[in-house]
Amino acid sequence: MRMNGYRCIACAETQAMDFAGFVCPRCGGNLEITYDYAAIAKDLAGGFGDARTDLFRYAPLLPVKETNAPFPLRVGGTPMYAAPRLGELLGLRNLYLKDDTVNPSASTKDRAGAVVLRRAIDIGAEVVSVASTGNAGSSLACLAAALGLRAVVFVPENAPVAKLTQSLSFGATVFAVRGNYDDVFDLCLAASNEFGWFNRSTGYNSFTREGKKTCAYEIWETLGGRVPDRIVVPAGDGNLLSGIWKGWRDLRAVGLVDRVPKIDCAQSDASAAICLAVRRIRDNSESDPDWSTVVLDEVRASTVADSISVDRPRDGLAAAKGILQSGGETVMVPDEEILAAIPEMARTTGIFAEPAAAAPWAAVKQLVRDDKIEVDELVVCIVSGSGLKDIASIRKTVGKPLIIDPSIDAIRNAGIFPLSGSG
Repeated sequence: MRMNGYRCIACAETQAMDFAGFVCPRCGGNLEITYDYAAIAKDLAGGFGDARTDLFRYAPLLPVKETNAPFPLRVGGTPMYAAPRLGELLGLRNLYLKDDTVNPSASTKDRAGAVVLRRAIDIGAEVVSVASTGNAGSSLACLAAALGLRAVVFVPENAPVAKLTQSLSFGATVFAVRGNYDDVFDLCLAASNEFGWFNRSTGYNSFTREGKKTCAYEIWETLGGRVPDRIVVPAGDGNLLSGIWKGWRDLRAVGLVDRVPKIDCAQSDASAAICLAVRRIRDNSESDPDWSTVVLDEVRASTVADSISVDRPRDGLAAAKGILQSGGETVMVPDEEILAAIPEMARTTGIFAEPAAAAPWAAVKQLVRDDKIEVDELVVCIVSGSGLKDIASIRKTVGKPLIIDPSIDAIRNAGIFPLSGSG
């Protein structure tokens, strides 16, 4: 393992490998795991040669001890598809969708969970807890069940039923808390400290970012070593975005790429704390402010995209840093445009996204309207979770089935597309 310590996102204070805390002891900021990049560069002189298809093929850049033992479920190694018909709607010639809906629990959260649970095993933890709007909880429950660990999941009382059902099916203890995500996060933190559970919550446990960054490595490999012009990422607490940014910085640090793509932030305009913070920093003409003084304001999140519905982004500072330092854009999309993006994606690509996962495509449409994307740019949208996670919200956008009598005449009289043809 080439991990060599921790560095605070806010104040840059460093901690040694044996540091047992979760946040910076100096300022309380989130920590970033650091590596001996010079040694890793030698290890990866010929690229990632591991034959495995899951994310543990990137072992030299992961902070876990045991990566040779097979993980019981395949996490990562997800497909990235060219989306020409979707791109044609906007005149884009090089649009791709990174489909993380095919992970074991049907969301990108499994990347974080796989690395966190390996870390839990490394330190001898038997109970792992998480605060979640739904996906992180069902992911933890799924992977913990496969590994034989106990999972304790805290979610808001109004979390989507499909995500709650997943968590319960996998045998997790689920606490549905009367309150919002921030109430859930605080309770999970207090309970984990009280009972000695290993807390997997994003924006608190730095190992989550290390799992999510593997999405960047896969994009790079799928493109044959090319760097896209921009990657559009849905953001709630900001951990996926900061992970994508970390992945590209890792690749640059070991000499596999010479630049980092623009990392664009897609948020609902009803839950946009990260976008607002970045815009405020840019309005002050600061490209790299004193991060120890930057504070993200809370919002009153009320978006249909529950996976990115967050009042106070717990990894928002790292996400804001990633957007600014990569030259990315901030896009705040109305909920109606997010919902409209779901059937549009499904009908042109065959990929069924939950609301949060459709936000990047809705954001791309806005960026094109604002003349911020060139038609030849290579654009990757992260599809972070399956539409099966939130059927209730999506049903509002797709109409209803045609109810007919059991007869051919009923089909003939339905007034649908031409019924005869060579196909």
